[in-house]
Amino acid sequence: MKNILEILSEELVKAFEKAGYDTEFAKASVSNRPDLCQFQCNGAMALAKKYKKAPIMIANEVKDAIVSEYICDLEAVAPGFLNFNINGEKLAEYLADMAAAEDYGINKEKNKKKIVIDYGGPNVAKPLHVGHLRSAIIGESVKRICRFMNNEVIGDIHLGDWGLQMGLIITELKLRQPDLPYFDDNFTGEYPEEAPFTISELEEIYPTASKKTKETEADGKTLTQAAVEYKAAAMEATFKLQNGDRGYRAIWNHIMSVSVADLKKNYKTLNVDFDWWKGESDVQDDIAPMVEEMKKAGFAYESEGALVVDVARETDTKEVPPCMILKSDGAALYTTTDLATLKQRRSIFDPDRVIYVVDKRQEMHFTQVFRCAEKTGVVKDGMELDFIGFGTMNGKDGKPFKTRDGGVMRLEHLLKDIQEEMFKKITGNHDIDPDEAKEISEIVGLAAVKYGDLSNQATKDYIFDIDKFTSFEGNTGPYILYTIVRIKSILNKFKEMGGADNTKLLPAATATEKALSLELTKLHTMMSQAYTELAPHKICAYIYDVANVFNSFYHENKILKEEDKARQESFIELLKITKGVLELCIDLLGFSAPEHM
Repeated sequence: MKNILEILSEELVKAFEKAGYDTEFAKASVSNRPDLCQFQCNGAMALAKKYKKAPIMIANEVKDAIVSEYICDLEAVAPGFLNFNINGEKLAEYLADMAAAEDYGINKEKNKKKIVIDYGGPNVAKPLHVGHLRSAIIGESVKRICRFMNNEVIGDIHLGDWGLQMGLIITELKLRQPDLPYFDDNFTGEYPEEAPFTISELEEIYPTASKKTKETEADGKTLTQAAVEYKAAAMEATFKLQNGDRGYRAIWNHIMSVSVADLKKNYKTLNVDFDWWKGESDVQDDIAPMVEEMKKAGFAYESEGALVVDVARETDTKEVPPCMILKSDGAALYTTTDLATLKQRRSIFDPDRVIYVVDKRQEMHFTQVFRCAEKTGVVKDGMELDFIGFGTMNGKDGKPFKTRDGGVMRLEHLLKDIQEEMFKKITGNHDIDPDEAKEISEIVGLAAVKYGDLSNQATKDYIFDIDKFTSFEGNTGPYILYTIVRIKSILNKFKEMGGADNTKLLPAATATEKALSLELTKLHTMMSQAYTELAPHKICAYIYDVANVFNSFYHENKILKEEDKARQESFIELLKITKGVLELCIDLLGFSAPEHM
């Protein structure tokens, strides 16, 4: 359905045309002075030069030409503004139509697209830490928004499951358990089905192995002989794994099964899920033929021993270095893997668009990858490649978020801290069953984390403040959920009082009722912007405004004590719409509301 601004703009177009003026600037906008009017049109200002008239004269002529059921309280104000309100009956009709329409009549994508969203990107054999939070939260919301807007969307986790880290794990495991059959070149039987390590042991093995490659002599600069030999052994193990060593591949399969099971558990806690669980390893066999194609076509050439593709453009305002495809020793890089992954996605999904949700510090990397993919034909003509670069999540000191002892905080520990804080607040406010309080604290804690992140524009760094994010006041997730729960409580009480199931909206009678009605009509415009700009923060800003306006309405109107039955039912209908809109929005953000708090 048309959004409210489109409807009002159509009314203005008729008036501009009738008055003999160009209709290009006959557009309604939300008033920047809500104390004076609900909407305004600044078209007369833009037309003054063309028609060589004072803008107030044009505004008055347009005002006299308006005959509309929608526009009322119209005024022409110096130097040339048209200020007006929307007719109360038409506003009520519009809201009723919204409530009756599927998904509130939001206009969705008419040309359905197939979209792959690359987000998550964790390394296997390592625990998820706070550095993985933003990619998961932002990516999940962008996926939900694109899917809601009528696209076919594939969420791809793109695992870091290849390379030296695997060689390090295998080397350390061999040192600890040399008698395992995986290290016996003469073993021909079936390898054990059960992994020779738990997830906890695996997560300890990698940092231990990594640390051994960095041990230095007393000068702090020269690597010890043991470190050099250990790294050489790890590189040899990596080579054997990547060249199909049977035992090492079996260990790799164990690493993958144990790690992926743990990742799925942790992402489930975050209410994040992926459709495609593939990683760097899945495209290794595609790299050599892809590179050969680039060489044959004349795109790739040698530069200082490395193989590169030029991706600079004449329009560049800063240097864009060539995209390196292979290092001088013939090894592939992340650029190579990302290009091969794009090629694989084209083969499997043939997407119209691929969106990457990655740390903004990797922007140059993806500029090179995108340009190289387009230049060499890795992606089809016209396929969109988008990069959503996010900023850093910082502590109160303004530096990247750490544990109290300065380490990188595990994601599950961060979520646990948030849930414990919510549990304290929920149990401190009133008597509640501990099990129920725990369940509610998990729901509200997740909202606190996700809203705290998503309410910031993705590209910006932000301060992760547990005290602020868990507050029930201000621009926070708990405040939004508390508002929804308050509405649920009123609706439940109305039902218990024997209130009617079928309620009808009347034209708004009070200022706060009008304000809430108007705020709800902004849903369509907001969703269009959030989708076009891939910007979950716009949803957060919108629901915060809705929650604020609703709470003003709640405090100024005695909903359940309203004596006029028709007016009370109209209040209830308005609450139903508000609740539905808020619940729709928080689902797109990736969290839900409890029944009570």
